[in-house]
Amino acid sequence: MRLQELSWPAIAAVSKNVPVVVPIAAVEQHGRHLPIFTDSMLLDEVVRTVAQRLGNRIVWAPLLWLGNSHYHLDFAGTLSAAPRTYLDVLGDLIDNFVAHGFCRIVLLNGHGGNIVPASQAVFEARQRYRSRDDLLLLAATYWLLGSQPRDKNPTFVQDRMGHACEWETSMILKLAPHLVGDLPPIDPVPFGNPFEPGTRGWITRERSTPGHIGDPRQASAEKGEILFRLFTGDVAAFLDRVIAWDGQSWDG
Repeated sequence: MRLQELSWPAIAAVSKNVPVVVPIAAVEQHGRHLPIFTDSMLLDEVVRTVAQRLGNRIVWAPLLWLGNSHYHLDFAGTLSAAPRTYLDVLGDLIDNFVAHGFCRIVLLNGHGGNIVPASQAVFEARQRYRSRDDLLLLAATYWLLGSQPRDKNPTFVQDRMGHACEWETSMILKLAPHLVGDLPPIDPVPFGNPFEPGTRGWITRERSTPGHIGDPRQASAEKGEILFRLFTGDVAAFLDRVIAWDGQSWDG
């Protein structure tokens, strides 16, 4: 069910045990070769495919294209909510759905910069509703739900998501190849080791002059098809667990 296509009486009639999924993405620079709507386009395609599989067992909120992308602001076209503003927006969305009676709320993320605020938003919301034992509040990022693409196909060079990288470029080549710029002149930008396993505060221009991180030259539409298949399978399996939750248990 697509929330934006329903009237308010229809929404009121939906079982409040049906999970609500809020897709959250971004509009931000993706190097010299990919469109600024990359994250939103990719997540929207994942959502479209998963929605076909799960049917009316999920309520899908409209995709939130504004994300936490301040670290990309040195590059033209990036649109961003400040981290604390974005955290408040996510918190308000959760509160909205709780106010409407829904008990299972998932922030489904498609942008790296949203990982921390999405996790914080569900954590803070759980504290606001600490007297409730029937709420399931979750944040999940589609490429972090289990699949290891390089284990499935050894032609993958990267072992993790970068930025405008082999993985994202492959998926855009599969989804909208006419939007991909010239790849051969692009030099790879290594991931580096920014004091791992610690977490370093950073802005993109410290890591990459052209804006990408990884090696887009290794991308192909065939790899994009593999990635979409793996990631949509992961999301569908995760949401099946949310649907099957007994309404009380810690385990899911």
